[in-house]
Amino acid sequence: MPKQAQVHNRGDAARPTTGAAKQPIPPRANDTQVAGNHYKQFRIEPWDAIVDWGLGYLDGNAVKYLSRWRHKNGIEDLKKARHYIDKLIEVESAKNN
Repeated sequence: MPKQAQVHNRGDAARPTTGAAKQPIPPRANDTQVAGNHYKQFRIEPWDAIVDWGLGYLDGNAVKYLSRWRHKNGIEDLKKARHYIDKLIEVESAKNN
C-alpha cells in the first residue's frame, strides 16, 4: 500500500477573506508543500523561477533537482539533474543537425 503524502503548510495564519460575504481566499499552491520540506528554506520557490524564466520540462526539472540536492537526496539529485541535462543536449543537438 503506498504511503500517504505528507503536506506541510507554510504558516498557520488565518487566510484573508474577500467580498461582502467574507469568503475565504483559497490557499495558494506555494502555501503548502507535499511530501517534505526541502523547498521551505528558499526565498524563491524553484517552480516560480522555472515559470518566470520560461523554462521547459527538461531544463525546468534540471533546475528543480539542482536547487534541492543539498537538502533532499544529495548526489542522487545531481545525477537526476544531469540526466535531464543530457536529454536536453540530445534534443537540442538533433534540432541543429
